[in-house]
Amino acid sequence: MSVDLRGLSARQLRDLISNAQKRQLELAEENVKQVRERCLQLIADEGLTFDQVFGPARPKKPATPAPANNKKGVAPKYRNPANPLQTWAGRGKRPKWFSDALADGVTEAQMYLG
Repeated sequence: MSVDLRGLSARQLRDLISNAQKRQLELAEENVKQVRERCLQLIADEGLTFDQVFGPARPKKPATPAPANNKKGVAPKYRNPANPLQTWAGRGKRPKWFSDALADGVTEAQMYLG
């Protein structure tokens, strides 16, 4: 089957693509169903059971909800002596307060929380 795509409008092309994708999924599902049926028939023809070939079905684990935030913060390593609310974990770019404190003569050891 050949379709002249040049004669189709943008809407007709979208519809054609959508219909083709739906049909592709249908064919894939039909193929899986046919393969499954052939496998089950082969197992039955050999006088075996599904569990003998593939093992007993495992009980499904109960679904556990994912934590709201998977990121775990890194504990701060340095604290601003001028403003104790400002901390830095020692990762990434140095904060301005850290650089300013070093310029003012404060050492890293004095800001270190260790």
